[in-house]
Amino acid sequence: MSTPTPTTALARRWRLQIDMSADQDGTDWQTVFGVTDFKPPMPDPNIEDSSDYESAGWNGNTKTAQEWELTVTINRKINDKTKTYHPTHEKLRVAAYSFGSASMAHLRWFDRDGLPEAYEGTGVVKWEYSGGEHTALDQVEITVTGDGELKLIDNPVAA
Repeated sequence: MSTPTPTTALARRWRLQIDMSADQDGTDWQTVFGVTDFKPPMPDPNIEDSSDYESAGWNGNTKTAQEWELTVTINRKINDKTKTYHPTHEKLRVAAYSFGSASMAHLRWFDRDGLPEAYEGTGVVKWEYSGGEHTALDQVEITVTGDGELKLIDNPVAA
């Protein structure tokens, strides 16, 4: 039996989806199209010094909390016939201008080829236009600051 040749994973392996359901219960996941840059978050821990006299001079540390933040850049997608933006883009844009639960987005992201990495979380949306020269595309930088747990989930496209 031969050993398979390792293949390098590509950055574009990620698929981002937003829950479009009114109750944010995960019943209407839709893909956010136009992603050009995606930085999947890792938990950022808060670590407190838990050193004591019994550690023979070695410092102790305890993780007491953690947070996460997702950043993504998208090309705005439009329907030039009906003069509307893509609904997933609009949901994120409107959330950025809202308060309370309306300012949150329920998201999941996963490896589109079915590898095991997959995550889900809810967070506050920040929307920032990239601007640019007259030849530039209409791009937006979106930051989602986690509100609560970043969950490890089963990849929805895994066989």
